[in-house]
Amino acid sequence: MRPAFKSERRCNLNGPWDVIVAVVVSVFASSGFWAFLIERQKRNSAEQRLLLGIGYYEICFFADKYIDRGWITRQEYSDLKKYLYEPYLARGGNGTAKRLMQEIDNLPIKEE
Repeated sequence: MRPAFKSERRCNLNGPWDVIVAVVVSVFASSGFWAFLIERQKRNSAEQRLLLGIGYYEICFFADKYIDRGWITRQEYSDLKKYLYEPYLARGGNGTAKRLMQEIDNLPIKEE
């Protein structure tokens, strides 16, 4: 163990200004940080709702088209499932898309 020298100073908050500065910096840093997180969460929430809305619209549009037509190609099925349905579910999509995909699963596959 090495001896402590008088010139070595640890972080001592002895004076009133040291305490005031520490408190002010802590308050501003924490409130700024939390404001940033809250704003980011709001933006992500709006973006998520927008993405879900677009995904929902696209899934309904294509599913209705294929169901009305009465058949689907392998490529259409693959694209619908991989690029729309699976990301939609991963983002928290609802059961309407699931019901439509179940109907799509029952359609006959027509070769291109």
